[in-house]
Amino acid sequence: MKPLAGQLYGGRYRLVSLIATGGMGEVWVATDEVILRDVAIKILKPEYLSDPNFLERFRTEARHAAMVNHEGIANVFDYGEDGGSAYLVMEKVPGESLAKVLENELAMPSRKVLNIVAQTARALYAAHSQGLVHRDIKPGNLLITPENDVKITDFGIARVADQVSLTATGQVMGTVQYLAPEQATGKPATPSTDIYALGVVAYEALAGRRPFTGDSQMVIAMAHINDPVPELPEYIDPAVSALVMECLAKKAADRPANALILAQRAEALLEGNNTPAATRVMSSVETTSTKVLATDTAAMPAVAAKTVVWPWIAVIGLLALSAIGILVAIISNLVAPAPTQTPTATQSASNTSSQSPTPSVTPSDGTVILLADDIVGKDISDVESQLATMGLAVDAQPGTLVSPDSPMLYQAYDASPLGTLTLGTTVVVHYYAPEPATPTATPSDTPSASPTPSATPSPTQ
Repeated sequence: MKPLAGQLYGGRYRLVSLIATGGMGEVWVATDEVILRDVAIKILKPEYLSDPNFLERFRTEARHAAMVNHEGIANVFDYGEDGGSAYLVMEKVPGESLAKVLENELAMPSRKVLNIVAQTARALYAAHSQGLVHRDIKPGNLLITPENDVKITDFGIARVADQVSLTATGQVMGTVQYLAPEQATGKPATPSTDIYALGVVAYEALAGRRPFTGDSQMVIAMAHINDPVPELPEYIDPAVSALVMECLAKKAADRPANALILAQRAEALLEGNNTPAATRVMSSVETTSTKVLATDTAAMPAVAAKTVVWPWIAVIGLLALSAIGILVAIISNLVAPAPTQTPTATQSASNTSSQSPTPSVTPSDGTVILLADDIVGKDISDVESQLATMGLAVDAQPGTLVSPDSPMLYQAYDASPLGTLTLGTTVVVHYYAPEPATPTATPSDTPSASPTPSATPSPTQ
């Protein structure tokens, strides 16, 4: 069913007007006729429903997205299926997307870009702490309100899109311009991939162009992997340029450690604190030291030395006695046999401890971070081993039933809780279980007739 104004979805959401059309479907303004408020409803294209396992994955991701509650993330209200389509109901955010803003402004002032980066990074950190990675940060998914607040949309949808084979080209990889190098090489998304994508957004907003372009998506993806990032224009504050270029590092380890640190650094630049604290302290110390050490020796009066003989004689005698003592000690050490060294208790303990196996590294605060990407799509036995290594308990539960020959069989598709967990926490993991086998026909209880033996000829009379 093609979405049209006036249509009712789920018995309560009436479509009002089309907001946007994208690779995955259409976004409409709708009225919730139950509680009388305007919402945004994303209606997926029919080709996404051709995969029988797609809806289950989409429901799971919608649940994960609804778990995140942050002022910088558009709330997910509802999910449903109607008229052969699946839809997601979200908060309607006033304002327009950053993509629309960039169409009008081309390049933005550094302060505006830093404000967008700081707000987006704080919202991403809240999601990452819940184990959710966005995977598709781009200007079209960042909404700017009239008060210049940022709201992120489409959490969870990109992950499901990555797992669906579409016949139309360009739909899953439609935002390759913001793809981190590790994603382009097929590695799983992590919080650092969201930081890279946000760095591309910041670069585009500052320079009025994306760092990498090309004639095809493959060319652009390879540029993200291999090509150095072009320098930002010289008129941009070097400190701002340095932060953006750090976000665009090829290696995830070279980017800001997490989104919260990125937000704090952007906020510090907004406040004008470009000089590192250590530099400021050292400058203060050097200035103070110079003042303290300044001394005028010209005014010191000259003191006439008096010729006194007997103190010098005493000093010479003491030095001679000290020299004799040192010489005797050296000779004694050379003549005396070296004592047998007995290992002390401290040494024994040290040796023992150095030979013991090194324990696995755990966070100093007794917690670990568990992301959905650590679990979803992996074999349940591998998930159990991985979580045990992390110091977590596992409660594996069979969930959705699939055909015994399905490639999804025994793959984990949901877990709870996620995010920052205390060591020893029990994680409930649901996995695809095999459907019960169809019983075959039971053989009859009546034994088959045994062959009649041939008659034995009677003896000749």
